[in-house]
Amino acid sequence: MTQHRIARLLSAGTAALALGATDATLAASDEATATIDSIVVTGSRSRSRTELTTPVPVDVLTQEDLRRAAPAGGDLGDALSALLPSFNFPHQSNSGGADHVRAAQLRGMSPDQVLVLVNGKRRHTTAVVNLESKIGKGTNPVDFNSIPINAVRRVEVLRDGAGAQYGSDAIAGVINVILDNASTGGEVEASYGAHHTDFEPTQETLTDGRTQQLQAKYGLRVGNNGGFARAGIEYAKRGATNRAGADQIPFFENQTPPNLALQGQRNYAPGDGESERTNLWFNSELPFAGDLTGYAFGTYTHADSSGAAFFRYPDSSANVPSIYPSGYRPQTTGINQDLSLVAGARGKLAADWDFDASLNWGQNAFEYGVRNSLNASLGTDSPTRFHLGDFQFNQLSANFDATREVALPGFSAPATLALGAEARRESFETQAGDAASYAVGPIVDAPGGAQAGPGLQNGDAVSTSRNILGVYADLSGELTRKLFVNVAARYDHYSDFGDAITGKLSARYEVLPGYALRGSLSNNFRAPSLAQSGFSFTVTDRGDGGALSQVRTLPVSNPIAQALGAEDLKAEKSQNVSFGFTAQPAKGFDLSLDFYQIKVKDRITLSERISGDAVNDYLLATFGVTGLDGVNFFTNAVDTRTRGADLVASWKTPLVGGQFNFNVAASYSKTELTRIADTPAKLAALGVGNVLIGTEEKNTLTSAAPHRREVYTTTWTDSHWALLARLTRHGTTTRVFDFGDGYTPTQTYDAQYQVDAEVEYKFAGGLALALGGTNLTDAYPSRSIDDISYFGNLPYDVLSPIGMNGAYYYGRVRFSF
Repeated sequence: MTQHRIARLLSAGTAALALGATDATLAASDEATATIDSIVVTGSRSRSRTELTTPVPVDVLTQEDLRRAAPAGGDLGDALSALLPSFNFPHQSNSGGADHVRAAQLRGMSPDQVLVLVNGKRRHTTAVVNLESKIGKGTNPVDFNSIPINAVRRVEVLRDGAGAQYGSDAIAGVINVILDNASTGGEVEASYGAHHTDFEPTQETLTDGRTQQLQAKYGLRVGNNGGFARAGIEYAKRGATNRAGADQIPFFENQTPPNLALQGQRNYAPGDGESERTNLWFNSELPFAGDLTGYAFGTYTHADSSGAAFFRYPDSSANVPSIYPSGYRPQTTGINQDLSLVAGARGKLAADWDFDASLNWGQNAFEYGVRNSLNASLGTDSPTRFHLGDFQFNQLSANFDATREVALPGFSAPATLALGAEARRESFETQAGDAASYAVGPIVDAPGGAQAGPGLQNGDAVSTSRNILGVYADLSGELTRKLFVNVAARYDHYSDFGDAITGKLSARYEVLPGYALRGSLSNNFRAPSLAQSGFSFTVTDRGDGGALSQVRTLPVSNPIAQALGAEDLKAEKSQNVSFGFTAQPAKGFDLSLDFYQIKVKDRITLSERISGDAVNDYLLATFGVTGLDGVNFFTNAVDTRTRGADLVASWKTPLVGGQFNFNVAASYSKTELTRIADTPAKLAALGVGNVLIGTEEKNTLTSAAPHRREVYTTTWTDSHWALLARLTRHGTTTRVFDFGDGYTPTQTYDAQYQVDAEVEYKFAGGLALALGGTNLTDAYPSRSIDDISYFGNLPYDVLSPIGMNGAYYYGRVRFSF
């Protein structure tokens, strides 16, 4: 099918597929839907781009792809991780807020360097500030699991920088989630699953992580001109998993009978915490008079979750034996509420212009706590449950986009011109926790604050905001029938740090029918988040001699931080280059291979703790501050270079009365540090060095995520059966700990293979039953060495994408009507 034929099919049901357009227009032509594999709306405003005709790589994942990749209780993030080798979505544990909101990576970059859209509109991030996580430390990631998977029609993943088209955050790429827009029919689905695994460290067979999920959605026509309203609900309850080994009792704990009596037991609980989540969503369109169409969509999530923390021994200064005679293991708690609402209109602005205008509101509120804990310094008066603090992020956006076709000299066909503007306001706020969560009580030889806390103090509460204005221009078209080009430019102004100008040039050249070269050049940026600019956190305890002391995470604007070398944060800036080719050497066989380089200047990381007698003396002399035992803050301390390649191949053919598909997706990326900022002169004068970025953060940026992943998927379907088998190779990962005094235990975990399979049978009348499993070979990461396994309690690391939960089996029943 020619590109011109594609354009004619699309024009039968849509005015434009622009940045702000919803996906409802794609349903206008049954012929187009049946004939075209995927019309891509992400990263290009041309109306005739498919997966293999885009000038930059775009993956398109269908509703069925996502359903089969997310087993019972599965989330959108898990599904993307199963399907996209360049997408990393690790299960973190004993990691504070990261136990409750998981961070995702694209192409090995930071979680906040990928932009997420829903129906082409910018998605807000979470309010959680991850300070204890390995992946995504110091970032505010988008919560993929707040987007219900039964709401998704398809996902488009642009694997290329797109700052000139979308603004901040699109350094690694863009993920555009397009909502279900069916105007008739509905679906009800129920599923159940659990982990069942042979756990080698304790020679046990474990069954846990039991998960139930219920989903329902329904759509109806509105009016007689293609209007629709579709809505759904998703409820999931997941049990905890525990992959602790036998406790050897750390040597630095009191070797007393009460403590030693616990030797050999599973006292810790690394793994997934409990969670209960309800998601609501809707998507709608209403045609008005003429060419005007109104639309609205939104999502709402309420989630309660728990996370693991380290065990406190019976005979320990962190325990009050009369409260916990056998010791205790705190559990962090999170109440996460997420709301997104978008309303807009699109239509004809004039004879030649199509427009889209919208208003977008997003809010995330996170209430952080801890239970089964205590503040040992309060003795028997201590509560056992604490509220640690509240976090909230708000985003309000107004967008106007307009597109038209223009005849330009030298172009073989009319080009597409797009112009647009965006006004956005963001705000970030924190509130203090219970006084008991950070209090230092009268028990002098006991630690202050809630164990597995402490809470935010009143002095750390922050409320900050900023305004953003952006304008862009985008021009794309065919210079010749073989050469397609796209050029874009954008200007953004941030009230808190200044301006950013970005541009992009991309092109695709068809060498022979079915064979093409493609590439792009762009510069991109990521504005520092409000949390990175303004977050404050204080831990108060007793130091030598029982005097109160503090360790503080300070905003860069704080005078103490500035006196120690902190500077106002700058935007991260990248230079992106990609080059690749696409091929269709035979009917049903598609292939693409893309190489890329991403150079990022001024990456934002959290500094190491700055401390020492000279620092204390300096702060006393300069500010009259005593008892400040350590300070850290965010910095633009490093530059990085990421190089990689992505391979995607698929083969489709009729087989035994059905359709056989075989897909291969492989990704390779490697990040190197190309610059580390010198120690600020103020610190060097105090004899402090190498504190802007530490050993563990270097590991996180360069080798904690797998360099390689490959996914091999086979499916066969007919009118009744749907069979799936998937083999995934997860590449090596490396863990480095820095325990001080030059003690940096290091381990590289071997590559692992994961096998998934599913069988589904579709009965007449809309009923379908499925049975399946993930990690059917019950594979685990390499066992952690003694220096990393924390005295046998943590036998497996969270870094490997295969996780540490073992095999998972599930069943699903679905009724479509």
